[in-house]
Amino acid sequence: MTDHGPEPFATARLDALPLRVAYADEMAAVLDDPALHTYTGGAPETADELRARYERQTAGSPDPGVGWWNWVLRVRDERCLAGYVQATVNAQDAAAEIAWVVGARWQGRGFAKEAAVGLVAHLTGVGVVRTVVAHIHPDHDASAAVAAAAGLVPTERWCDGERRWQRDAEEG
Repeated sequence: MTDHGPEPFATARLDALPLRVAYADEMAAVLDDPALHTYTGGAPETADELRARYERQTAGSPDPGVGWWNWVLRVRDERCLAGYVQATVNAQDAAAEIAWVVGARWQGRGFAKEAAVGLVAHLTGVGVVRTVVAHIHPDHDASAAVAAAAGLVPTERWCDGERRWQRDAEEG
């Protein structure tokens, strides 16, 4: 798989912009809420920590068959960043594992659902991905609703205490 990085995409209200190290300062403010880590663990990262992570992520996966595709979400009308979506794309399996985070100030407005639906459409539309997977904590009702809106369904498979949700292209 030749990974030139993710292409931008847009939804009704959001622009999904390929991750750049330069977004670290603004994203540190967006993600600076311990509540965002309730189900995933960890704590908010500083701008310097995000910058280091973004450098690793934008450098790409060391596995040539795996793409690390990351986007920040810009709320078009507000001209500010509000979160991110990401996909680990495995070309051999034609599968992508996705995740999303919307900053606390932007939650409750449907941005996570809109971004996840757009991400799944984008990934399946580029012809590389047939299966989309997300892992969701069983008590995280908001993320379960986002996954369902994006067409993923819960499976009986679990990984690290999280339920695997999945959508296959054939299921539309």
